Amino acid sequence: MCSPFSKKQANSSCCNHIVYAHVGLHLLRADLQKEIDYLKTIGATTMMCPYVAPEDRENIKQWKELFAFLEEVGTEARKQGLTFGYHNHDFEFADKIDGEFVFDAMYSSTSPEAVQVEMDVCWVQFAGQDPLTYIPKYAGRLPLLHLKDFSKDADGNMKTLELGQGDVNLPGVIQAASDAGTQWLIVEQDVCQNPPLQSVENSMNWLKQNYLNQF
Repeated sequence: MCSPFSKKQANSSCCNHIVYAHVGLHLLRADLQKEIDYLKTIGATTMMCPYVAPEDRENIKQWKELFAFLEEVGTEARKQGLTFGYHNHDFEFADKIDGEFVFDAMYSSTSPEAVQVEMDVCWVQFAGQDPLTYIPKYAGRLPLLHLKDFSKDADGNMKTLELGQGDVNLPGVIQAASDAGTQWLIVEQDVCQNPPLQSVENSMNWLKQNYLNQF
């Protein structure tokens, strides 16, 4: 496996910049310092928890314990020069805690200094919420945003698509993210409907035509 040092060298030679990394909850729990050291070695400045397994979110008690843990992780990461946050799916909008969706309860229960927002607009919309309402709600706490597109298939499941091919108001999302102070738009497609490199090219062409040409 490639070492963190060789990864950093490869990215430097390719003029790439490592914006952030997803670090699984089990890794954060097992050895937080190891993960912090790894990110600092490869030059990343932001660490995001990407998912909570079903067995870790079976009840409100588990969620509240998780909120406290995320606060601890974010506080330690900040002490060592990293930004920490959480990436959502749709299940954070399935239940409520004290009248709030779990998504909102998470950020009500943690400090902005410790836990930032990595909003996935597809999952927000798939859950029946409006990204254009949620983005400004977390202005100043939203450094990263997953810019994605999707439609629903015949069974009501998410079908991720190339940018501009689905139901997400992408120009509205981009403007809202800009107004909210978002620093990075991360283009993501969970499952490609075309060969992956073709999907990348199609999404890049959409960006060139609808976003990058503004600069």
